[in-house]
Amino acid sequence: MKTVLVTGASRGIGHDIARHFATSGFNVAINYNTSREAAGRLQDELQKVGCNSMLVKADVSDREQVNQMLQLVNRQFGDIEILINNAGIAKQQLFTDITSGEWDRMFDVNVKGMFHCTQGVLPAMIRNHCGKIINISSVWGITGASCEVLYSTTKAAIIGMTKALAKELGPSNIQVNCVAPGVIDTDMNSDLDAEAIKELKEQTPLGVIGKGTDIAETVFFLASQKADFITGQIISPNGGFLI
Repeated sequence: MKTVLVTGASRGIGHDIARHFATSGFNVAINYNTSREAAGRLQDELQKVGCNSMLVKADVSDREQVNQMLQLVNRQFGDIEILINNAGIAKQQLFTDITSGEWDRMFDVNVKGMFHCTQGVLPAMIRNHCGKIINISSVWGITGASCEVLYSTTKAAIIGMTKALAKELGPSNIQVNCVAPGVIDTDMNSDLDAEAIKELKEQTPLGVIGKGTDIAETVFFLASQKADFITGQIISPNGGFLI
């Protein structure tokens, strides 16, 4: 039974990804930082249907906390074969209003967190000559968004990291890919009013807002053997919002 670590798995897209893997027969480590109650509800739900999961608290921007998390997962489930770098934060604001502290914090979580987690799992993946790393970016990392310059910049960095790392790890039979979701119905977009949602739907050729399960399905495919010849790719499930 393969082991999957999903960062930021207590809510939103991460929640749906963790549930999909767990109900498909994987050992799933559910990472959370502050949302202990939400993560616990997910684990309770999975345990009731006989899934193997564990909760692991860690702020991914902190290397020591990440190392402790990985040790706990290795102790209970063994080597991590699939890493889903999903943890991230977002904030809408004018570029001129961004403080240096806000800039650093978002990069620490969205980019450095991936750096910490990926470096942590790589020794075992390289030793075993196999592994899947899937990074969650955003459509805004591809095209950019007004009033989300900082968020867009971090998500673009994730895309660059994915492409470069795929080249470096290819000889070790490790696939590195990126999923860049379009507008998805999650807590992160809960502050959008009805008019904004309506406009986004109108800008989407399929005429709907995406669901977390849409992203989970894409991630699951990339983690499967069916995607063994796919690496360094940016896949954007966005309903045609960006073509």
